[in-house]
Amino acid sequence: MADGQLAGRTGNAGLASGVLLCLASMSSIQFGSAFSATAISAYGPSTTTFFRLLMAAAALAVIVRPPVRSYSRAQWKSALALGATMAAMTLCFFAAIDRIPLGLAVAIEFLGPLAVATWSLGGGWRLVWPLAAFVGVVLLSHDGEGWIGDPAGVFFACGAGIGWGTYIVLMKKTGAMFRGLEGLSMSLLVAAAVAAPFGLPRAQEALNPEGLGMMVGLAVLVPLLPYALEMIALRRMPMSAFGILMSLEPALGALAGFLVLGQPMTPFQILGTGLVVAASAGVTSGANGPA
Repeated sequence: MADGQLAGRTGNAGLASGVLLCLASMSSIQFGSAFSATAISAYGPSTTTFFRLLMAAAALAVIVRPPVRSYSRAQWKSALALGATMAAMTLCFFAAIDRIPLGLAVAIEFLGPLAVATWSLGGGWRLVWPLAAFVGVVLLSHDGEGWIGDPAGVFFACGAGIGWGTYIVLMKKTGAMFRGLEGLSMSLLVAAAVAAPFGLPRAQEALNPEGLGMMVGLAVLVPLLPYALEMIALRRMPMSAFGILMSLEPALGALAGFLVLGQPMTPFQILGTGLVVAASAGVTSGANGPA
């Protein structure tokens, strides 16, 4: 009995720490994305993405020192898949927030994993969740005076959504296949290499003290800190609990957009954000509920 109670307390402590890690990760991602507006405006979304991934990869490689030659083929495949997904997701997301408000971009991004989760549950009455999320995105797309959904921005946000759903699955798998943060370190190196062709054309513009200093600070906020926190969190909590917590990201994105970028929201846009959050949480909760 004592052993069972001890195990229960240990499990609860692990879950609680996982929750705190997730909240810290989400805040870092959304406020880091908001603070990226200056760099994106000055150097473009692709160059900003490349430098942030490169600096994060270099810093983590120095800290972790992954034994590259000792990895199996399966580990390499996992790191390559996760790294390519990280690069694609970040490139698309930064291209999206360069064109549409942060809150709208995050909400659209969530439609990807939401649709996949609903499909995996077999549809039925659960189709109400993606419908609610779609209504939420429509409400977010109108600021009371006109539509703000730039087609290219919406397209890139949809691409980020596909990447986000894939990222969650691959991050869990990669974290289990490597020790510590070695999997993340290898994946970030791959991500920087994948992003290089897109970011190098304008890279020289950022090679100055101000530009490099900005990129270092942003690299810590996104992707180094949140990716590390998420990989640790996924080892301490079920995927379902992780997914429910991640459902708060649209709300945090809207908050960061308002506080950092001065992107106000109408009451209908706030309602739209709430619908997306509720839909994401509902689908994730349904994954462990009765059929």
